[in-house]
Amino acid sequence: MRRWMGVPVAAVMLTACVTINVYFPAAEAKEAAKEFVEKVIGDEAQQSQPKPQDKPGGQSASLNPQRSDSLALRIDWLSLVGIGTAQAQDQPDINIKTPAIQAIQSRMASRFDSQLRAHFDSGALGFANDGTISVRDASKIPLPERVGVNQAVAEQGRDAKAVYREIAVANNHPEWEQQIRAVFARQWIDSARGGWWVQDAGGGWKQK
Repeated sequence: MRRWMGVPVAAVMLTACVTINVYFPAAEAKEAAKEFVEKVIGDEAQQSQPKPQDKPGGQSASLNPQRSDSLALRIDWLSLVGIGTAQAQDQPDINIKTPAIQAIQSRMASRFDSQLRAHFDSGALGFANDGTISVRDASKIPLPERVGVNQAVAEQGRDAKAVYREIAVANNHPEWEQQIRAVFARQWIDSARGGWWVQDAGGGWKQK
């Protein structure tokens, strides 16, 4: 009887280990997406974010005690089923500093500033809900510029899709591509300037 009672415990331990191995670091992905997107869009979004203030004793205000407590509780629970604390703490960061990713980021930033920004300001373009840019109102683009703008939008979309794939591969988890894309799609919308247009989950457009 005791031998069979040990089976569920072993199954729980195995499941916990598997969960750790396939864990998608959503918070880290959001931070990486924010850094990437704000560099593409420009410095204004970054400057608008409040800087963390140091507290007495050298402790940064950006530290989240609740998050720390939550992590401690999770680690303590995992240690009870035999998973080492070091393994639980070793959650992967999202690396966006590879040469390939930075080359794409540089292209996207240059294209956005020189060819796309003015058409976001006019309302012609908007951030779509799939992590790309869409022509929302072609009538707002002067006729002589339409071919060039359409081409820039298509190129920006190809680079966006390429970078989502590249980030997943660079972090040794190609299966994360769709999750990376979903996080970035949300971040483009969150980082949009006031007055720009964004697409909601249902496909409708609204102005920020």
